[in-house]
Amino acid sequence: MAEFPDGAPIWADCVVAELNAGKTFYREMFGWDFRSAGPDYGGYTLATLDGKPVSALMPPMPGQELTPTWTLYFATSDVQATAGRIRENGGTLLMEPMSVGEFGRMLIAQSPDGLTFGCWQPGTHEGFGLLGEPGALCWSEIVSRDPAAFDTFFSVVFPVELRRMGDPAEFDYKTVQAGRSPVAGRMPMPADTPAGTGTYARLYFGVDHCDDAAATAEKLGGQIVSEPQDSPFGRWAECADDNGARFTVIDMSTTKGEKPAM
Repeated sequence: MAEFPDGAPIWADCVVAELNAGKTFYREMFGWDFRSAGPDYGGYTLATLDGKPVSALMPPMPGQELTPTWTLYFATSDVQATAGRIRENGGTLLMEPMSVGEFGRMLIAQSPDGLTFGCWQPGTHEGFGLLGEPGALCWSEIVSRDPAAFDTFFSVVFPVELRRMGDPAEFDYKTVQAGRSPVAGRMPMPADTPAGTGTYARLYFGVDHCDDAAATAEKLGGQIVSEPQDSPFGRWAECADDNGARFTVIDMSTTKGEKPAM
């Protein structure tokens, strides 16, 4: 099991309109198996690959307005203290710190630039059991409406450093460093993004072949949001599931170009 320093992505889940349909979509996309967290957890369902937890799906709570979306959770060793720093630095708590049985403690918050995110303090559920492989999360980045606001907020809420990658005159991209390792990225919202799109977390899931995976998403009733394209880190495409929740597929074995300098 991987270890997750404070501020590193530790978990992700997705709200789906109908649980069985969501399981069918993501089973076909990534080969996931599923198991319920139990009758006391509102249908929350763990997705596993080779028996290891890789994410979760959940139906909307009774009375909740459905917003199909992936939510990224960041690790914290003290969720109560993290909640205090979120409040003190302009964030909003959408769900106060709470215990989830023996699994751990969590909160849901929104950053000043509009990112809805979670924080997870592990108990028996220690987070992702598999990373960086086909069918598992490989990378995540914040696509922000106000990058400067996100940088300031995130670097005081968590013990992380944001480091610029490449030439800022060409593209404003930073990596989030937790400990000695880059754990996530931050980029500005592209100019051609539809109006009304708020700051969101882009989750990259590994696949063996990007173009085939994007075509599979479309075949299953989803859509291709950004056509497959090459990068120094892998060939990737942004997709949406059959409810509109966005995710990205990446074939990290197919790279093109030089990686930008830090």
